[in-house]
Amino acid sequence: MDENLRREIILDNYQDPYHKGLISEDGYLRINSHSDSCIDNLDFMLKIEDNIIKDIRFDGEACAISTSASSIIIRNLIGKSVDDARKILDNYNKMIHEEEYDEELLGELIVYNEIGKQPNRMNCAILPEKAILDLINQ
Repeated sequence: MDENLRREIILDNYQDPYHKGLISEDGYLRINSHSDSCIDNLDFMLKIEDNIIKDIRFDGEACAISTSASSIIIRNLIGKSVDDARKILDNYNKMIHEEEYDEELLGELIVYNEIGKQPNRMNCAILPEKAILDLINQ
């Protein structure tokens, strides 16, 4: 991927993240996810109906990688079945950890395909993935 495009996608999702802001509505599962080594501290809300992810929201304080990854992951999961969401998250995790993965499932999440070269940023990239997967598995 072109470095300028990668930077633009990450920056756009950091400056104007998709579904940032929590709401007061019944039917949502909630979780807090934070890093022990940096500022990242995000709350996530997930709504599943008939095995379909209807909504995911998040809010909190986090770096550009965690915030943008949250935004892109959410955009990729809303409307998907729980099983499809698990496949996307599994492949995303494999990509972050430089394991074999299916690029076709990831869409814009592919912007993080070189994050493994910066091990200190890997936790930032997987923080939202872990939180959303925990919610899906509740």
